[in-house]
Amino acid sequence: MATRASLLAVRGGGKLRFLPFSPAAASMYRSLSPLSRQISMEAERVAAQLNASGLLRSQGLIGGKWMDSHDGKTIKVHNPATGETIANVPCMGARETNEAILSAYDAFISWSKLTATERSKCLRKWYDLIIEHKEELGQLITLEQGKPLKEAIGEVAYGAGFIEFFAEEAKRVYGDIIPATLSDRRLFVLKQPVGVVGAITPWNFPLAMITRKAGPALACGCTIVIKPSEFTPLTALAAAELSLRAGIPPGVVNVVMGNAPEIGDALLTSAKVRKITFTGSTATGKKLMAGSAGTVKKVSLELGGNAPCIVFDDADLDVAVKGTLAAKFRNSGQTCVCANRVIVQEGIYEKFANAFAIAVEKLQVGDGFAEGVAQGPLINEAALQKVESFVQDAVFKGAKILQGGKRHSLGMTFYEPTIITDVKSEMLISREEVFGPVAPLQRFKTEEEAIQIANDTNAGLAAYVFTSNMQRSWRVAEALEYGLVGVNEGLISTEVAPFGGFKQSGLGREGSKYGMDEYLEIKYVCLGNMN
Repeated sequence: MATRASLLAVRGGGKLRFLPFSPAAASMYRSLSPLSRQISMEAERVAAQLNASGLLRSQGLIGGKWMDSHDGKTIKVHNPATGETIANVPCMGARETNEAILSAYDAFISWSKLTATERSKCLRKWYDLIIEHKEELGQLITLEQGKPLKEAIGEVAYGAGFIEFFAEEAKRVYGDIIPATLSDRRLFVLKQPVGVVGAITPWNFPLAMITRKAGPALACGCTIVIKPSEFTPLTALAAAELSLRAGIPPGVVNVVMGNAPEIGDALLTSAKVRKITFTGSTATGKKLMAGSAGTVKKVSLELGGNAPCIVFDDADLDVAVKGTLAAKFRNSGQTCVCANRVIVQEGIYEKFANAFAIAVEKLQVGDGFAEGVAQGPLINEAALQKVESFVQDAVFKGAKILQGGKRHSLGMTFYEPTIITDVKSEMLISREEVFGPVAPLQRFKTEEEAIQIANDTNAGLAAYVFTSNMQRSWRVAEALEYGLVGVNEGLISTEVAPFGGFKQSGLGREGSKYGMDEYLEIKYVCLGNMN
């Protein structure tokens, strides 16, 4: 007889039912440590609760209907903390994506004709439902992405904030009246929704990266086809389920997942899709940008970063340590705005390194459902190997490991919170995103040198500055070639402020009133012979 934890979630009418694993899988379960068994049972308990609430969906959403792939192929969704399979979801491709595009295209006709007030009410109801189910959504994020539950629930609140904000902004899409140059003319500027939006979202924030795109798109009157990461599709499906419960009409929100190249190509080549919005790697963003040229789509891209965190001699040490800790180790270092380079002035370098090491040592690593855990697993083995290779490269080139520097004893994809000292600009970890829990410390002497080091990268998303000198904070903030700058603060993202980067970190802005412009077309109307 199978134990409770040796169960596999499979589809049944769009929801999930639980079946025993194979004898081999059950044997593997019995060999797990007591801690691993406890984690497994907790994960299954959460999955069962989510299934009962109707939020653990395992089919794509097209035109308001939950659907499997036409060929019946599926992909497995794993819990990164245990490696166990949570669910099987459809491996969709071009055919299903084109159906979703057509559904969104048809729905656009009626959705865009609704008044801003009507769309606002739908979005507000969606927000209310997300907040009502924040605990379940947080559990789902932890289950498939791995971040600590407290952090996951924080993401739900953050993600819901975009829906609330854009529900309000829907009523503020203003046009213009232009003074005419001729007496018999009247000149107007209208703002209208761009049309069907293709949204491709990452695994590190499986809810917030969707709501940050869907919120303004729907507020403007657009419809959307969402392609979530194959690693974390369940949160996207739960959000889509709540959109239906909120009364958002069928076809306005669609979700497809599976064969990423096929789905991407279908979105890029369709003339019905008028906008592509993407959060992810710079390499993939460049491909999407090139692919959008064929149909001349509007494009907004939030791409990779290489965030500097500059700590000046005059910084408040406690503030700098706390802010750097948050900027670096949130989500196990798996965010595009994580501090990738900690650049410390030589006068405070040793003192900061020692205080920072004490703080990092206190970070508890473990399964996200465990009490007190501050850092969960990395998303998969490939991510772990990347972190290892960056650390090895740094050590080979002369860096020293102050703390951590290896896989965690918990196994799987857990990695020890790590600090590396004596880092140089030529090291791989200074040139590219590590996307893991590794903080490289680099010395500098002067303000000018710090700015030069910080700007010496093709990326330009986020940067952080710690100083008690107000004049310096302004000088440095203005000199940094980054779209977001945090001064004496490591957590700066909010729905009311624009989010986006300079240089190869992307195009356009998300969040805030500026985020609405990405989903609008400007139309000039001239009325003649008005005398």
